[in-house]
Amino acid sequence: MQMATSGDTRLHYIVSGPEDGMPVVFANSLGTDLRLWDKVLPLLPANLRILRFDKRGHGLSEVPPAPYSMGALISDTERLMDHVGFKNAVVVGLSIGGMIAQGLAAKRLDLVRALVLSNTGAKIGTRDMWQERIDAVTQGGMASVLDATMGRWFSKPFHATDEFPGWQQMFLRTPVDGWTGCAAAIAGTDFISSTSGLRLPTLAIAGSEDGSTPPDLVFETADLIPGVQKHLIRGAGHLPCVEAPEEFARVLSDFLIAQGA
Repeated sequence: MQMATSGDTRLHYIVSGPEDGMPVVFANSLGTDLRLWDKVLPLLPANLRILRFDKRGHGLSEVPPAPYSMGALISDTERLMDHVGFKNAVVVGLSIGGMIAQGLAAKRLDLVRALVLSNTGAKIGTRDMWQERIDAVTQGGMASVLDATMGRWFSKPFHATDEFPGWQQMFLRTPVDGWTGCAAAIAGTDFISSTSGLRLPTLAIAGSEDGSTPPDLVFETADLIPGVQKHLIRGAGHLPCVEAPEEFARVLSDFLIAQGA
C-alpha cells in the first residue's frame, strides 16, 4: 500500500504502468474511491504511467475534520504529483475531480499538459443546495442522501444490474467528514474566470442521463477553453466510466494518443 503525506493528511495512491510511459492522473468523484476507473484502465493504451489516488476523506486516505477547501484538494494533488515525479501529465477528472483538474491546471501548468473533464463544471450547484445536503448527511449519515444520489448518478437500467449494489456500498462507506468536507469545497468553488483563461488540449465528456452535472453544464464549462473536444455518452449517467467503460475508454484513448501516448 502506497501512502504519501500532504499537509495535514495522508493520501492513498497507486502508480502503475511503465516508468517511461506518458503520465496520466485520474481524480475521482465525490463519494467514490480510486476503484472508479477499474473498468476503463485495462482498455487504455499500454504505454501509460498512471497515478490514481483517494482524495482526502475518501477510500483509504485519512479523514481530516470537515470542511475542506478546494485549494486544499488541489494542493493535495499537486504535492502527490511532485512526490511521485509526475509532471507534464494528462489529468483526467470526474465531477469534483474535474474541478480539481481545472484548478491544478490554472495553478501549476508545468504539471498539466492536457485535461479530460468528465461530468463536471467550473461551478456545480449553489451554496444553499450543497448546504442542505451537508446538513442532511451530518444529521442522518450517508444513507439520508443515498437514494437521491443514486438516482442522479446512474441511468434507470443500471439500477437493475448486479454491479449497482456495490456502488451503493461504496457511497455508504464514505466517511461523513470526507463527504461533507468535499461537498463544502464544491459549494465554495467558482472556476469560471480561471478556467476561461486556460489554453491547453481539453476533452470534455458528458452522460446524457447525468442528473448531477447535465450535459449542458459540462459543455458550457468546456466552451470556456478554446479548441475543446466534446463527447456525449448516450444512456450513461454521472459515472460513464462505470456504465459505458468501452466507449469512455475509446474516446479517452483517442485523446491520449493525440497527446503522444
